[in-house]
Amino acid sequence: MVNKWVKYWLFTGLVMIFIQVVVGGITRLTESGLSITKWEIIAGTLPPLTDDAWVEAFDLYKATPQYKEINEGMDLSDFKFIYFWEWVHRFWARWMGFVFIIPFVFFVAKSWLDRGTIMKLGVVILLAVGAATFGWIMVASGLINRPWVNAYKLSFHLCIAFSVYAYLLYTYLSYIYKAEVKTLSKINKSYVNYLLFFICVLWIQLFFGGVMSGMKAGVYFPTWPDMNGDYIPQVIFNSSEWNVDNFNQYDTNLFMPSLIQFIHRTTAYLLVIIGLYVFVKAFKSGFFLSYKKEMSLFMTMLVTQVLLGIITVLLCKGEVPVLWGVAHQAGALLLLTVTMWTRFKINLE
Repeated sequence: MVNKWVKYWLFTGLVMIFIQVVVGGITRLTESGLSITKWEIIAGTLPPLTDDAWVEAFDLYKATPQYKEINEGMDLSDFKFIYFWEWVHRFWARWMGFVFIIPFVFFVAKSWLDRGTIMKLGVVILLAVGAATFGWIMVASGLINRPWVNAYKLSFHLCIAFSVYAYLLYTYLSYIYKAEVKTLSKINKSYVNYLLFFICVLWIQLFFGGVMSGMKAGVYFPTWPDMNGDYIPQVIFNSSEWNVDNFNQYDTNLFMPSLIQFIHRTTAYLLVIIGLYVFVKAFKSGFFLSYKKEMSLFMTMLVTQVLLGIITVLLCKGEVPVLWGVAHQAGALLLLTVTMWTRFKINLE
């Protein structure tokens, strides 16, 4: 039997993680992530409350490479703006912990959670701890040599955050439907596999999207469908550019931004091809009639995400547009949600 309070609690968790991903996107695109230079789980719950405390926090930030190389001369009010977003990002993470742990203990004590759900939620907890831990590793990478966080670590942090959401979504769907997966028909099994392949490619896309964001690769090629006149940047064909230093020192060369954006675009085209294939194949058969709502929503979200990506790239004139960049990131999470939900529904039949 589905307990409505457990259902509401799981859904609330999904909404909170979604908000956290959005706030994380704003934090990244406003370059706010390095404004808080300490990792204080308890003491960092509240922002500076006095003028002296603000000056102290600002002085710590002034010692970072980001201030010295990019923001030197910023005033205290500007610092408070970037501090706000990083503080909200961390505070929301703490708040999610309370919202999750306290009801979890209560529901276990009341025996409202079955063993399978408890095991799934245990995985969610481990992933959440991993996301928080890697979040600090990511921030620390921007406090030493570079004036921003490492793009690869940023992408891993983003993927772990998406994993927390995805596994909680799987737990939520498993709980509310309370149905065992039955032996699938040959047709249903094929669509389940198609969507699984789509999700796998989508995860690859999420990783490269995170790297692209960390490298600000969109700024280098704010055109579409070409990349500053070329469909494949010529620098990619230069064998001498394929070296470890370029991969590590990606902010000092054009090769890596070119390669990452080309891969990100190519993977997007692959996702469109897979999505169109699944949709058209379903539309031409009776399968579409059985899952009209799910398949229509899947295709709508895929097209929307592609359009958001194109708009974001075209508006990368000197900097990544915060509104469109965040919308594109949120769109990726919604696309993952719809695809998982569609596959789950098919898998139940």
